[in-house]
Parts: sequence; structure tokens; C-alpha cells
Amino acid sequence: MTSQPQDLGQARQGMPDNLAIARDALLRPIEEIANRLGVPGEMVEPYGRGIAKLDLAALGALAKRQRARYVVVSAITPTPLGEGKTTTSIGLVQGLQQLGHSATVALRQPSMGPALGFKGGAAGAGYSQVVPMERINLHLTGDIHAVSSAHNLLAAMVDNHLHHRLGLDLDPETIGWQRVMDINDRALRHIVTGLGPSADGVTRQSSFEITAASEVMAVLALATSLADLRSRLGRIRVGFTRSGEPVTAEQIGAAGAMTVLLKEAIKPNLLQTLEHAPALIHTGPFGNIAHGNSSIIADRIGLLGGEYLVTEAGFGADMGAERFFNIKCRASGLTPDAAVLVATVRALKFHSGRYAMLPGKPLPSAMLRESPEDVRAGSANLVKQIDNLRIHGVTPVVAINAFPSDHASEHAAIRDIAEAAGVRATVSSHVREGGVGALDLAQAVVEAADGGSNFRFLYPDEMPLDAKIACIATRLYGAADVSFSPEARRQIDSYQQQGHGHLPVCIAKTHLSLSSDPALRGAPTGWTLPVREVRLSAGAGFVYALCGDIRTMPGLGRDPAAAHLDIDDNGEITGLF
Repeated sequence: MTSQPQDLGQARQGMPDNLAIARDALLRPIEEIANRLGVPGEMVEPYGRGIAKLDLAALGALAKRQRARYVVVSAITPTPLGEGKTTTSIGLVQGLQQLGHSATVALRQPSMGPALGFKGGAAGAGYSQVVPMERINLHLTGDIHAVSSAHNLLAAMVDNHLHHRLGLDLDPETIGWQRVMDINDRALRHIVTGLGPSADGVTRQSSFEITAASEVMAVLALATSLADLRSRLGRIRVGFTRSGEPVTAEQIGAAGAMTVLLKEAIKPNLLQTLEHAPALIHTGPFGNIAHGNSSIIADRIGLLGGEYLVTEAGFGADMGAERFFNIKCRASGLTPDAAVLVATVRALKFHSGRYAMLPGKPLPSAMLRESPEDVRAGSANLVKQIDNLRIHGVTPVVAINAFPSDHASEHAAIRDIAEAAGVRATVSSHVREGGVGALDLAQAVVEAADGGSNFRFLYPDEMPLDAKIACIATRLYGAADVSFSPEARRQIDSYQQQGHGHLPVCIAKTHLSLSSDPALRGAPTGWTLPVREVRLSAGAGFVYALCGDIRTMPGLGRDPAAAHLDIDDNGEITGLF
């Protein structure tokens, strides 16, 4: 994801900002980009200049083609500013093209909430971007709004069921299905609905979440076909009857209409990078509460459309990559051939514990001074995240995402750390130079993919849910133990008895630490993971454990990006970064 500090670095080097670079791009016809994937023209549905949706029939049309190498891009535990997984994924694909390989990138669609908050856009940075940048960050083809509509339709039908006292005897106290919107709005975290006369509905407490946190978004990302989407939506659990029986979207009568609203959204969006590599932008599940990966359908098309498919997993390897392996790969049946672990000088200095970083603020001046010692002091996180990928049978290539403030001695320190851990690290300057700046990284990935992987899941399906949670916590996070609240223990026992014990688990915790405490940097050990609640996402097909204070509706900061967004007399957007 792009960030203000990288833009400031571009300015210091005389580079235009991200929006200016994107606007100067000469887009190829989207039909030409689809042709590079091998998708027939009649299966390409244009959505304005440089954007198209791909009909799901493309999967059948490409079925006899050879499968591409599958590469997942993850990162060390990020700073609040992000370490550039998106830019690295795009730069890598452009680097593979520079080497003469056909390559596609598959990314999540950005939520407008963060884009209008403090993080800014998420289409890449510098000369490693997907374009058109404005469209990607602001609505694109309306998929996120379709998810919002499908989600809120179910919420409305649940309330309608209560109002008319329909036959299921739904207990209002057990309803766990909230409403969503794609804007950061903290005032909606806790609300009361149905105020007023009885004709205005049943009065009850509720809330809003950001659309990316919706189970409908997770379902859309994990669905393998329209029929699978319909089936998964029907399994969504909204609450219980007064006698304790679960109530689903199918029983409420909403699943069919929800599928209709998502009929177009299930089709992947096709765009292009600045160097005209195909880019599939599809779905955007929250990286904390859900699996944080783009869609299975987009990956399947990309894997049949060339020699390499590069996809990005959200947050650090302990979170997005773990869920890629144990949730997404379980659902898709696909396995990776190689992995990339993004590291930055600033992140390793941050994990030394010697510096503070704040979203939207410049880096501390002391942090910009040459100090390979600070880099080495923060090395434990890099080493642990390398191990977290290796546990799954995949040995990563470490991509050092170069920033203008870096020093050669600091890059050398990261290379030494990686080499001591038994992996290869290479500096990548793709933001400044595009694909040419990622040539070394691309060559390293080719060699890693040629070597193959011995992929394995972290835990078997039959392992009990509490043991799965403990397995992730102790093996990947470095926890000494897991503590379950009485409520969490009761919920786990209930899910096991209901036949959901075979599902994978998703641990909702802070992304700023390997632990559940965002203040703990590096690779902390000897701590206990607190599980306060465990919830079921029956439609998505996983159980998630809430550990710590996880916000599913972000708030705006004191100076949000939305305050700087405007449009000029020529209709050009200004202030988007």
C-alpha cells in the first residue's frame, strides 16, 4: 500500500507523485490485456477506459492451458505505514515481464475507508502501479457497494422478520448480523435501531462495520463459482431461535436475492500495470477479521493466463500468508510454488524498539540516519517471519523494498540476516524504476519457483478448534500459551458439537505485532494469547477468534485524506495519493 512518506521520498528524488505518474500512463486497450491472458473477446466486458470484467466462462475457455507458477507475496510485521507488499507485487510482475516471462498480478480491491482516511490509495506507488489509479481507489466497478447492498439486504430482512413476527421465532438478543458501509465512521460502531413507533421496527442494539469486514466479502473471495456463492450465502448464520436453533440467511429467505445482487461482483476486474501486465483486482476481505486475500476465481483465471501469477496476502506472514495457506489454499485446492517476504529498513529499525512511528507523520529524523546496528537490532522479526513461511514448506525470497532514505550498509545488513537464516535477499527499487528495478528480485523468484516447494498445511482438518488456535499462536506467533475466556470455551464446544470442528481458524489480533499486544515489537516470546470470543463464519467456512480490541469500523483521523480530495475545473481529481 502506498503511504505519504514514500511520496515525500519521491518528491525528494524529483519523482512526480503517484497520481501524476498514473495520469501520464498510456493505457493499452483492455481487450489487448485480456488477449495476453488468453481470454476470448466475447468474455471481456468493458467498464470504461482501461477496465473490464471477465465473464466466469473464461475459466472454461482457459481450462486446457498449462498452470502458471503461483507466487504469494507477504511481509514482515508492518509498521503503521505499511511496507509495500502491493508495490512489490506489481514491481515483481513487471520485472518478470522484463525477463521475458508472461506474468499477472492478483490484488485485493482497496476499501474507500482507508483511501479517504490516513493510508491513502492502494494501487501501488511510483512506477509500480495498477492504473487507472483513481478508479481503483474510488468505486472501481461497484463491487464493494454490491457487497454492502447484499449484506444490508440480509440485515433488513432479519429486522423485517422480527417486525412481522414470522415463523422462525428469532431471538433478537442473539442476532449477530450488523450493517456495513464502505466509509470510516466511528459514530456507527454502536447504534440503536427501530426507535420510534412500532411501525418503525423492533428496537434493539446494533452496529455498523466497514464493508471489508463483512462475511459476504469473505464469502465472495472464497467462492469458486456462482453456485458455490449461492450455497455459501445460504449458510450465513444470523442468530438463533428462542429454543436455541441456528437461523441462516437461507431460512430468512435472503440468500437468493443476495446472490442476484452479487451476480456481477463475482466477475474479476481486469486492469493493467504501468508496464501493461494484466492485473486482476477482485474482492477485499479485511486483513484482521477475515482472511485478507483476493479472490480464488481471480487466481484461477490468472493461473491459466501465463507463466506466473503473483498474489498478495495482507499484513505480515503470521496473518495474511498464514490465512492464504490454511484458509484460501484449503478452499481452492491450489498450492504455491514460491513466496516473497517484503522487508524494509524502516520496519527493522522500528522492531529494534528504538523509534516510534505514527500514521500520516514523517519518520523521526534519527531513524533516517545510517545505522546498520539498528537494522540488526530489529532482525528477530524478519527471522521469525522467514520461519513462519518455511513451516508451511515454502522457502521465501526476501525482497528489500528500497526507500530513498535507506543506506547501502543497511541493505547489506538485511542481506546478511537473510543469508544467516538460509534464504536469499535482494534489493528492489521498483517504485523508482518500475520493472527494471525488480530484475534481481524477479530472477530470484524464477529460481525459487523452479526449485519447487513442499507445501503443507499448518494443521489437519480433524484437529479440534482450540488446538488449531493454540497451534497458530505457539508455532507462528511465538506465544507460550493460550487462555480462553469462559465464553470462548463455551462457543468452541458448541461449534464442535454442531459439526464445525473441521473448519480452519482465523485469529483476529493486531497486525502491528507478532503478539496480541501492538506495543510488543520484534519477536516476543513467553506471552499468552487471550481469546475473549470465538465466532462462526459458516458461509465463508472458517471460525475466527477475537484476541484483543479489534475495530471492524475504523474512524477518521484529525486530518483525513478526504479533507484534501477535490476536483478542478477540468474535472480532474486532486489530492489523491
